[in-house]
Amino acid sequence: MSKSFDLSLEQQFNIRSFEHQVSGMSHQQAQEFLVNLYRQMVLQENSYKNLLKHQWGMDAPEQQAA
Repeated sequence: MSKSFDLSLEQQFNIRSFEHQVSGMSHQQAQEFLVNLYRQMVLQENSYKNLLKHQWGMDAPEQQAA
């Protein structure tokens, strides 16, 4: 894999910690967790889109031609 996609040691540790955390969940807990995780991912995606629109000046209201 490309170096730009490698995980840092801290990220690898966090993944292992996450694996340990979810291994004890019930099926229902895991489903609820996944739905909440997906919701957070969608909110994060919206935040990135809004940030990029703002940075690129695409969030300004369009000026009407006179």
